[in-house]
Amino acid sequence: MALPIAREGYPFIIPMAMASLLFGLMGWVYLAGIFCGITFFAIYFFRNPTRIPPSSKSAIVSPADGTVLEVESYHEDRFLQRESTKISIFMSLFDVHVNRSPITGRVIKRVYRPGKFFAANTDKSSLLNEQNALLLSARDGFKVLFIQIAGIIARRIICNVQKGDLLKKGQIFGMIRFGSRMDVFLPPNVDIQVRLGDHVKGGETILGYRNAKKTKDRN
Repeated sequence: MALPIAREGYPFIIPMAMASLLFGLMGWVYLAGIFCGITFFAIYFFRNPTRIPPSSKSAIVSPADGTVLEVESYHEDRFLQRESTKISIFMSLFDVHVNRSPITGRVIKRVYRPGKFFAANTDKSSLLNEQNALLLSARDGFKVLFIQIAGIIARRIICNVQKGDLLKKGQIFGMIRFGSRMDVFLPPNVDIQVRLGDHVKGGETILGYRNAKKTKDRN
């Protein structure tokens, strides 16, 4: 079975593989080995494993693979203007970097902001680094904000959706290349299921459950 690869990886994988083959044919074994190693790393980095979202309609899944850095109450004043639960996920070089939608809903806001490239596991990266914010709303008005944040190595945020697009829970919408961070902001009545230090999988790990008695979001 072929290893699933994100399409964004082919511009890296194909040239490296061709260079490895060329150097090998020329007898430059050392260079061929170096480029072969780079090719295999690129294949590993851009892997895109199949993910099956949980069947529960109230489940909110992680939009990214990585380690949970923060779970805290936070007043999000840029987009939501309300108290929220902030969950920060750090994606290392060795995590899957494909990003997936945490709920089924429509993109009601997309905002890109250029910025710095501080290490993604530091607090200031949330405020100062290059980032792309998506605000998603379910049919009943339940909203989730998630922000792709570039890191010290990452120099490319990829987002393949626009305002007005409908996303299914677990659907791929983009990725961040070479180490990054994802901040997720959930309504305060969500029953949080993760804690500091947990390793989560995008599209599968449940971050929390919607409170069935308070699903209407009027903000």
